[in-house]
Amino acid sequence: MTNQDQAPEPRQTDRWLEPGRTNLQVIYILYLASFVIGLTGLIGIVLAYLNRGKSEPWLESHYTWAIRTFWIGLLGSFISFLLFFLVIGMFTIILVAIWFIVRIVVGLQKLGRNEPIDNPQSWLL
Repeated sequence: MTNQDQAPEPRQTDRWLEPGRTNLQVIYILYLASFVIGLTGLIGIVLAYLNRGKSEPWLESHYTWAIRTFWIGLLGSFISFLLFFLVIGMFTIILVAIWFIVRIVVGLQKLGRNEPIDNPQSWLL
């Protein structure tokens, strides 16, 4: 039998694209990378929306957490930008960045311990 007679093996997708722990780790890392490369946050939110509703309940809490982290962080950044004209925006953008990083670290830690996010709908930590 020659190579032409053999059926090609089915292509397997990369694990980081499929719903689950690896995908969530990629999303969290993309969010962190958005501090340097802004576009990665958008890729992360798209991945989160594409894979939400396709995993175990404890992983779903992480998808909710990641999606809310993105949108609340974007809202906080927008408000801080508007407040830049009143000088207070310098301080609020730093607080938003710290809040964003802490939520990502909390998500990564709980994901590493196979724990759900306790209150994924929360605006705080």
